Amino acid sequence: MPITTLTSALEKVTAANPFEVQAIHQRVIQQLQEEGKATGLPVGEKAKDFELSDSLGNQINLADELAKGPVVLTFYRGGWCPYCNRQLRAYQEILPEIQALGAQLIAVSPQLPDYTLSDQEKAELSFKVLSDPKGIVATKYNLLYEVPDYLKSMYLSHNIDLHEYNGTDHWLLPVTGTFMIDEYSFIRSTYVNPDFTKRMEPEDILWELRKL
Repeated sequence: MPITTLTSALEKVTAANPFEVQAIHQRVIQQLQEEGKATGLPVGEKAKDFELSDSLGNQINLADELAKGPVVLTFYRGGWCPYCNRQLRAYQEILPEIQALGAQLIAVSPQLPDYTLSDQEKAELSFKVLSDPKGIVATKYNLLYEVPDYLKSMYLSHNIDLHEYNGTDHWLLPVTGTFMIDEYSFIRSTYVNPDFTKRMEPEDILWELRKL
């Protein structure tokens, strides 16, 4: 395992952002924390089944995948997000250990399949990366929120157009979260954080999988 933690890598991403970007990020994070709406599904609840397209257009059904063993299900914002890119690369590094524990990793974002494919190719990801462009699955997992106007303006000023990436007129994103789902479809542990600059550590994923 790499010595550098994912947390420390993400802190470097934050430090590289201009102060005004950091300030807007903190504003939206605080707003999400205060609203307390997109908090994810709780431990012990049955996972919501779904069927989504992967980067090649194949339909992937969660129930079918759970029939093979436990699933680590992670929701991320998109390939335009440097925090997400670093997270997915870190999870790719532990994929052999996830598979050795009889589990698999599935990542879901609101991006269209075409953008998902380019992200998957760039990051050389070998796990399933699925497209949820209308946020239907993120809604089922109580993660979806509407991007506030001030954050939308900042993204557009940096040439990040979620209408183009996600193919919908509504600017919606998931709160980033990771769920450990056992082969009986029950959620055994969760990590849901409105602070999108933080993600579940790879070592914590393996620790939770070992407890299943």
